[in-house]
Amino acid sequence: MLSKVGGGTGKVLPIYLHGDTIGTSWTSIHASVVRSFMDTLTPTKRSELMSRVRSVDTKPEMAVRRLTHRMGFRYRLHDRKLPGKPDLVFPARRKIIFVNGCFWHLHRKCQNERLPKSRPEFWRAKLEGNRARDAKNLRALRRLGWRMLVIWECELKYPERIAERISRFLEIGL
Repeated sequence: MLSKVGGGTGKVLPIYLHGDTIGTSWTSIHASVVRSFMDTLTPTKRSELMSRVRSVDTKPEMAVRRLTHRMGFRYRLHDRKLPGKPDLVFPARRKIIFVNGCFWHLHRKCQNERLPKSRPEFWRAKLEGNRARDAKNLRALRRLGWRMLVIWECELKYPERIAERISRFLEIGL
């Protein structure tokens, strides 16, 4: 491990070199040093932090669930038999609600849309992959005869609008 004084703060920041540096080229060493500079956490701490990112029972999902339940609608959660494990499933209505986080599902219309500054090529591929997977799952669900509503995290700033959309979506076609 090397160290460097970082960002005018006077703090000594660790530089972690990944793998054995003996016999490797300067470019591979340089790339790992640059990667480490861009992330302020050690690989172990980053892994620990990322392991806490939830895929179910997120704050946006819980807000939509509470709202939907308050409106009198009952639903099933995360049906593993359906493509994409939808957040809320209304079997009798053959309707599904997905609650998507703007970052993880690459919401293009969101004003908060941005890629992380560290490892942008990794994140671009990762998030585009999520987006492609979502589109594939929506097509598969349509073929199975399901109707879907996608609610984005940023839309939850306006709960009355969301309530109206959910109500229209669930009451149409009964």
